[in-house]
Amino acid sequence: MIHVSATPVLALRGISKRFGAVQALTDVTLEIHPGEVVALVGDNGAGKSTLVKTISGVHPVDDGAIEWEGRAVRISKPHDAQELGVATVYQDLALCDNLDVVANLFLGNETRTAGVLDEIAMEKRAKELLDTLSIRIPSVRIPVAALSGGQRQVVAIARALIGDPKIVILDEPTAALGVEQTAQVLDLVERLRERGLGVILISHNMADVQAVADRVAVLRLGRNNGVFDVEGTSHEEIIAAITGASDNAVTRRQARTDKVKKEVGA
Repeated sequence: MIHVSATPVLALRGISKRFGAVQALTDVTLEIHPGEVVALVGDNGAGKSTLVKTISGVHPVDDGAIEWEGRAVRISKPHDAQELGVATVYQDLALCDNLDVVANLFLGNETRTAGVLDEIAMEKRAKELLDTLSIRIPSVRIPVAALSGGQRQVVAIARALIGDPKIVILDEPTAALGVEQTAQVLDLVERLRERGLGVILISHNMADVQAVADRVAVLRLGRNNGVFDVEGTSHEEIIAAITGASDNAVTRRQARTDKVKKEVGA
């Protein structure tokens, strides 16, 4: 893990958010450092999506403070988050199937020379970006519709990097992917870390989380329910924090395995 600075890029301090009578988040704290992958996990309705939308400016917070590189900031709209350096890749990817890879990468950020679209400059930059991220696609000029699920996902992540963000939020990036495509996306997450970016990875897949995350932040019923270092934490401990119960099928199976090992070793 690259800790460029002891100061987190992003720190949430006591964040609360309510929608009418529903308290979606209560006193949530989270820190993201440069070159660190933090997995945000929790059951459906735990508050993950709401928290991400507060960071990305979709839902302004009701209470609490947001700090960016040690100073207090206000994020009240998506533009505020983008200006700071937050890029979010949502599950729907929002790619235009009929446009090629270059056009998708620069959508809304087109390069112009003397008022005219500079296709050559954009194609060159697209190839350089995909190369530095080791993203392999047949051509930057093929329509996105012709790409596989994994390739579409990495193109969406690459597009998020066009504005040189410091934090990238990935919402369930491997949810609809097969084994090989998942590996491709997780490789890219590791390269984002190597570039010194802070990554927030929302995932239900514990294997993915344990493969690439440095820390796991658990939300339960809109509150913090533990932050775990991946290296020193078992799958069972994280599941227990997510479900709020230490007794479930996963922990019982682990207990049986431990018992058998003990008996065999005895």
